[in-house]
Amino acid sequence: MTTRIVVVGSANVDLVARAPHIPRPGETVLGRDFVTALGGKGANQAVGAARLGAEVTFVARLGRDSFGEQCLQGYAAEGIHLDYVVRDETEPTGVALIAVADDGENSILVASGANMRLSPADVQAAAGAIAGADVLLLQLEVPVDTVTAAAQLAREHGVRVVLNPAPARHLPADLLRLVDVITPNRIELAQLVDVSEEDARQMSDEVLAKSALGIGPSAAVITLGSSGALAAGSWGWQRVPAFRVDPVDTTAAGDAFNAGLAVALGQGSTPLVEAVRYANACGALATMKMGAQPSLPPADAVRRLMASV
Repeated sequence: MTTRIVVVGSANVDLVARAPHIPRPGETVLGRDFVTALGGKGANQAVGAARLGAEVTFVARLGRDSFGEQCLQGYAAEGIHLDYVVRDETEPTGVALIAVADDGENSILVASGANMRLSPADVQAAAGAIAGADVLLLQLEVPVDTVTAAAQLAREHGVRVVLNPAPARHLPADLLRLVDVITPNRIELAQLVDVSEEDARQMSDEVLAKSALGIGPSAAVITLGSSGALAAGSWGWQRVPAFRVDPVDTTAAGDAFNAGLAVALGQGSTPLVEAVRYANACGALATMKMGAQPSLPPADAVRRLMASV
């Protein structure tokens, strides 16, 4: 049975340049290998889920500009349902300026544009799609009240809510109580539990797990980069190792991870730890190509990687 996923979130066009290292404040670095690619956390996760075989509906806003047309063509090619992608009359399509270092690390500056005009009314228009989904997948590159409205609709219809709390920010308890699975990294978790980033880096796995669960969701998955991820629930917690690859660009690794997690959880009977292992494989494969959406892996590549270990 095909997993049905609704993604409410951002859509950007990424302008990506490779450089020897990420520029420091006031520094100019001569880069190379410039590419334009489709991005935005919401769109990346929608495309990632579609490539993994899910039936995906995307709720988003684009500008009435050439970037918006480029986005729509790309999403249509992936088979994503676009009935609830609104063309904004005043704001441009979001743009992300991305520098990628030779070691695979990146720095991202986002001009949000139409993303910040995605509204609760836009979500309400998609109520039927959300009610019929297996999983609602959310991020934080659109207004928080819009994210909350989507989560509330999902809760009313018994739809599982997965929140990727990125970019990091403090979130209202009213939203967190509506979330079934939250997927912060250590920095994002620090924002949610109101501790310093240094304290978050020093937390043990057990403390990380208890802190994440203490904010409201029934389960948490804390992403730890090359160290894998930590899955936590009422049953306890477990570290899930990463898959070893040689990274080229980490830009969309987190989005690939969240797409994979949502697809696996949408199958209903998949235990959280097994879903995280699948998500780890998706994230690892996404680091092996330049760009955001170009790097998102298909299901057969994920299966091959998982079978190779």
